[in-house]
Amino acid sequence: MKSKIEVVQTLLDALPFIKKFSNEKIVIKYGGSAQTSSELKEKFAQDIVLLHTVGMKPIIVHGGGASITQLLNDLGVKTTFVDGQRVTTKEVMRIAEMVLSGEINKEIVSLLNNHSGKAIGISGKDANFLEAVPKDFENFGYTGIIESVNTGIVDNIIEDGFVPVIAPIASSSTIGHPGFNINADLAASKIAVAMGARKVLFLTDTQGVLDKDMQLLSNLSIERTQMLKVDKTIQGGMVPKVDACIEALRGGVKKAHIIDGRVEHSLLLEILTSHGIGTCIEL
Repeated sequence: MKSKIEVVQTLLDALPFIKKFSNEKIVIKYGGSAQTSSELKEKFAQDIVLLHTVGMKPIIVHGGGASITQLLNDLGVKTTFVDGQRVTTKEVMRIAEMVLSGEINKEIVSLLNNHSGKAIGISGKDANFLEAVPKDFENFGYTGIIESVNTGIVDNIIEDGFVPVIAPIASSSTIGHPGFNINADLAASKIAVAMGARKVLFLTDTQGVLDKDMQLLSNLSIERTQMLKVDKTIQGGMVPKVDACIEALRGGVKKAHIIDGRVEHSLLLEILTSHGIGTCIEL
């Protein structure tokens, strides 16, 4: 009987958050171990279906860098990085789009549908959802930065009761252009702003933002985050993630979260509990 009461209490604890975020758009950047572990994939799908079932509007933006690198290596295609971002040649662009749009995107869609969800996968090229320009063609090739987000197609997907799953490939205004490879963190931030999302969450392979003693910082302001960058507490791969958070917040998103995707049901723990499990950044 005690265990049954605890289950009820858990549901009651989640109720205020379900009410608060019902009908709200929540952008989730899906990557890291959560995207490669079979068990964590299942938990992620369950989380998304639950959030959708209780009235929230999740929007998934996924990465796939490790899979792209693996296929490039298998095919003997050279790949290089500058400041943590892939240099995208025309050949790399073809393979990146193949992996992101043709493999990973459809795998996520199938996973959600198999868990009784309703999902539709698109890339940023569909209906020119994402339009981009070169980041720096001389140094980065077909790696792009998003210039505009045309929200109509994703609005329609959501209105029809589906979960949109978005591959971070963008279109170009030039006819015959192969398109652009977009950093998934930055794509999630831009999409969150354009869609008027309440929250944006980034799944990572760390607890969140850590201090110099490697302890989790649960709550941060933009100002405090910038200070931690200056004193090198935040460095390496965490820098583009907090920059994406800051960009989203300055664009009108209420809260940005960096959470540990290696933890089962991390999305539910962060969204539906008072303490959460990661780092929340807000204005």
